[in-house]
Amino acid sequence: MLYSIGLLYLSASTFSLICATQLVFNAIFAFFINSQKFTVLIMNSVVVLTLSASLVGLNNDSDAPSGVSKWNYFLGFASTIGASALYSLLLSLTQLWFQKVLKKETFSVVLEIQIFASLVATCVSVVGLFASGEWKTLEGEMDGFGKGRVAYVMTLVGAAIAWQVCSVGVVGLIFVVSSLFSNVIGTLSLALTPIAAVIVFQDAMNDIKVIALLLSLWGFSTYIYQNYLDDLKVKVMQTEVNEASNHSSY
Repeated sequence: MLYSIGLLYLSASTFSLICATQLVFNAIFAFFINSQKFTVLIMNSVVVLTLSASLVGLNNDSDAPSGVSKWNYFLGFASTIGASALYSLLLSLTQLWFQKVLKKETFSVVLEIQIFASLVATCVSVVGLFASGEWKTLEGEMDGFGKGRVAYVMTLVGAAIAWQVCSVGVVGLIFVVSSLFSNVIGTLSLALTPIAAVIVFQDAMNDIKVIALLLSLWGFSTYIYQNYLDDLKVKVMQTEVNEASNHSSY
C-alpha cells in the first residue's frame, strides 16, 4: 500500500531512486538484527548496486503527476521511504525467524511461509476489493483493456504467477544465504530490467543504461566473490577439524 501511494504522487524516476535505498536499509538491519559481518567486498557491493539502481531512476525522465500538492508529494516521499525500510526490515526479521525460531533446514519451510503469507494477503485484498466497491469496475476495466478481455485475464494470471515465483525466490535466498544477499539480487534486477526492455520491447539503449548494467554486474560479482571466500574458509576449517580428529584417533 505504501509503495502504491508513492507511485501515485511521485514521478517514476524519484520513486526508483528512493526504492534503491532499500539495500542500504537492509544492510543496517542485517548488521544489528542478523549480526551480518561486513567486509570491503560486501560494502563495495552495497554501494555500487545502490548507485546502479539510482542511475536507472535518473535515466527515467517522466514528470510527476500533474496537480500534486506539496503535502501529497511529501506523503508520497515518506510512504516510499517507509515502504523501503519496512521491506528491508521484513527480510531481516525473516532471516532471524529462520535462525532462532524455525531452525529447520528443509525447503518445505520456505513454501509454508509463502503459502500462508499469500493466503493472508489474498484474503485482505478480496475484503478490500468488495468493501471499497471496486469490484463493480472490473468489467469496465476488462472492456477498456486494449488487447481485450482474454489478454486482461492472462496479464493478471501471469503477473500473479511471476510474483509468486519471485516471492519464493526471495524467501529461498534468505533461507539459503541471507536477507542481504536476497536484497542484492533484487537490486540487481532493477538494473537488468531496462536491458530486458531493450530486448523485448525494443526500447532505446543509452550510455546510462550501459553504465548501470556494468555497475550492477560489478557489485554482484564482488558479493559472489565474498561468498566464495567465505565458503572456502569454511571448507578449510572443516578439513583442519577432520584432520585433527583423525590424528587424535591414532
